[in-house]
Amino acid sequence: MKATGIVRRIDELGRVVIPKEIRRTLRIREGDPLEIYTDREGGVILKKYSPIGELMEFAREFADSLYKTLGFTAVICDKDLVIAASGTAKKDYMDNPVSPQLESVMEERRTLVFNFGEGGNPVAIANGEDTSQIAAEVVAPIISEGQPIGCVAIISRKKDDKMGLTELKVAETTANFLGVQMEQ
Repeated sequence: MKATGIVRRIDELGRVVIPKEIRRTLRIREGDPLEIYTDREGGVILKKYSPIGELMEFAREFADSLYKTLGFTAVICDKDLVIAASGTAKKDYMDNPVSPQLESVMEERRTLVFNFGEGGNPVAIANGEDTSQIAAEVVAPIISEGQPIGCVAIISRKKDDKMGLTELKVAETTANFLGVQMEQ
């Protein structure tokens, strides 16, 4: 593989500056944790760390369970990517970056409920998602140790579907449960 990028020197404290262009492309912000490991050829790999990513298999099973129970598409995200999705729109969400709107909802630590025809606007889960397709949704942030680390979303594209108290409580319970699991 041909090397690309910018050459940086290690300072006397062992630090290397990651260029702004790379940080912007990978959505790495000040204070974000990074995993550092080596490959077989002796290269050093820096990867953005996702705490909820540790629960990825568990999150997939949880999303599948939510879909089977509620009949709506279920999505679980970390702060940057959709890490689990189940339901009819699974392919539209899985492994896609989260939208800036969703990042905002997570940072505000608020649960959002949207039902078509009742006012308000839906939140795009995946970056670039067409929100005109969303008929109803619940988005609940996952909070661990006081910080938002992701969210749980329950989504329907059928205009007759509504999100009620049951879907709200299921999304909040799932988010709370995943947040507690990350603290252990």
